[in-house]
Amino acid sequence: MRRRVVITGMGAITPVGHSVKAMMDAQLAGTSGVGPITHFDASKFPTTFASQVKDFELARYVAGAERWANAGLNSRFAAAAAQQALADAGLLDDGKIDRSRFGVYLGSGEGVQDFHNMIWQIAQTYRPDKREIDYPAFMAGALEVFHPGREAEQELHTTAAHLASHFHLDGPNFTCLTACAASSQAIGEAVDMIRQGEADLMLAGGAHSMIHPFGVTGFNLLTALSTRNSEPQRASRPFDLHRDGFVLGEGAGMLVLEDFDSARRRGATIYAEITGYGTTADAFRVTDSHEEGRGAIACIKQALVDSGLSVEQIDYINAHGTSTQVNDQVETLAIKRVFGEQAYKIPISSSKSMLGHLIAAAGVVELITCVETLHRGWLPPTINYETPDPECDLDYVPNQARQHKVRHALSNSFGFGGQNISLIVSKV
Repeated sequence: MRRRVVITGMGAITPVGHSVKAMMDAQLAGTSGVGPITHFDASKFPTTFASQVKDFELARYVAGAERWANAGLNSRFAAAAAQQALADAGLLDDGKIDRSRFGVYLGSGEGVQDFHNMIWQIAQTYRPDKREIDYPAFMAGALEVFHPGREAEQELHTTAAHLASHFHLDGPNFTCLTACAASSQAIGEAVDMIRQGEADLMLAGGAHSMIHPFGVTGFNLLTALSTRNSEPQRASRPFDLHRDGFVLGEGAGMLVLEDFDSARRRGATIYAEITGYGTTADAFRVTDSHEEGRGAIACIKQALVDSGLSVEQIDYINAHGTSTQVNDQVETLAIKRVFGEQAYKIPISSSKSMLGHLIAAAGVVELITCVETLHRGWLPPTINYETPDPECDLDYVPNQARQHKVRHALSNSFGFGGQNISLIVSKV
């Protein structure tokens, strides 16, 4: 009999709030975190806006913050979210916990050098026909404003190591780099470790910031970013007919995952149980989802089988919902293929319409949103939904939060490169 895995702590640093409560309150109010890029001079870039974390100082959240002074934003966001999650779970100073059975699984992103190399390959081989871009000048501009010593996100696996050291988590330590699916996959794999008895507790989630010249350059070269520079807060519009790309975001989310019996013995607050985990690959093209959604379909089905739930029992879906043409169509198709006529009865929303796309940190923040719906009985909206797309014809909770009872919620994360993760959380 496999062990049940529950969530006993949550933390979040996002563009619309520096806590789980603040983030969810903002989403229910339909608040956008999007604005002009201030991390660097983006005035010459095709996209001049992003969804940045505002007024963030690590010392407000973490004791001994000076040890993170030379760390990039990835690590600092992760540290703050981890502090919140561990405090929420009552585990910061719990001497009764066997720290050798308490591990870390972090979803993270590529370092600057990795992204630099990828951009040059794209610039040499990929010529989008949607927009005119002067590639040599564009890359020269990116290099000109990038300073390697400033906020260089070159941590990769070391962020997880820093978290383990700082919070004395001596168990298994892993980093997952599967782009937009990274934090969801980290959670799923951490759940499996607890189920199989390899750990009793895991700090799992993700952190990422790609709001730097190379990040914006790379996604502009792929024509993946919105260029709605005149009205940035209206730029992220998942499932809307006039969507033109996603909005780059940043932040972190962390969960404390725990064996159910352990949590009950120590009297922990149990927020939800993770009942389903599915993971597949499109095995298609690195830059595109499979047009028939085969990987996404298989992934959602896996999560349902893992949970033991029927399609009729899913009360809410937090979509990957990036606001790109192909992704939103493919995800809609996948949901309809899995749920059939039931798909038209399930409310679906995209947190990215407000938060932007947090890349490696997106999945965990969206899963936290699902957990919040279980307790609040309110669904966040998909803002900026104005013109229906005939190819996207489901209920996307347009523009206004909605009261709705949720017992089981599905969260989708479909990453760059065809990495697909679906997670299901349920009330306990």
